[in-house]
Amino acid sequence: MISTPSSPAAPFARRVRSFVRRAGRLTPAQARALEVLGPGRLLPGEGDPLVLDEVFDRAAPRVLEIGFGDGEALVAMARRLPDVDFLGLEVHEPGVGHLLLRLEAEGLGNVRLICHDAAEVIERRLPNAAFAAINIFFPDPWPKKRHHKRRLVQPPLIASLARRQPAGGLLHLATDWVPYAEHMAEVLAASPDYHPIGASEAAAEPLAWRPETKFERRGLRLGHEVRDLYYRKTETETGQ
Repeated sequence: MISTPSSPAAPFARRVRSFVRRAGRLTPAQARALEVLGPGRLLPGEGDPLVLDEVFDRAAPRVLEIGFGDGEALVAMARRLPDVDFLGLEVHEPGVGHLLLRLEAEGLGNVRLICHDAAEVIERRLPNAAFAAINIFFPDPWPKKRHHKRRLVQPPLIASLARRQPAGGLLHLATDWVPYAEHMAEVLAASPDYHPIGASEAAAEPLAWRPETKFERRGLRLGHEVRDLYYRKTETETGQ
């Protein structure tokens, strides 16, 4: 999972991370994928702002997925929408290695990845108004009250994401933890940058489609309720 800034004024100072790094789970195949396949698809987490037309070698609608896990949803969406470019952010190397293997096996060329703290990547590497859609699917709910400050969806992150979308851009959140869904809704209700859209409007939006994931299936087996929340980037006086 990914970390978020603690305040808009100082996005990288004294941040509370929403992920815990796990070590020792990288398989030999995943390690080899990072080494051999990474140079073609894996971008550095640090550096100058990306020029996405150069990264993907074309101009196309773009989707950002934050915390893609093992990449199951990302592969399915990239396969379904070959004319759309996808940028996935994930901090855990095993998931990145797994996804690299899947992308190579399926021959999908419309996906690039970054393995780094997403809060830093978003602020330092991603250009403004660049993403037609941003997805956050099944982030860690941090259910204990003392850990709520670690939740990914917080006002500073939402403000940062808003700068990366043009007016009308889609923000799609999903969780199988109802209290977290309620938290997400509260955060977005307080944001001047987004307004909610209904399921019927989302159903007509190709970029709003997502596949069922293993995290979702696990939640359903446990009796959890899955909620999808959809928002549009609000028009401003400048049209951004």
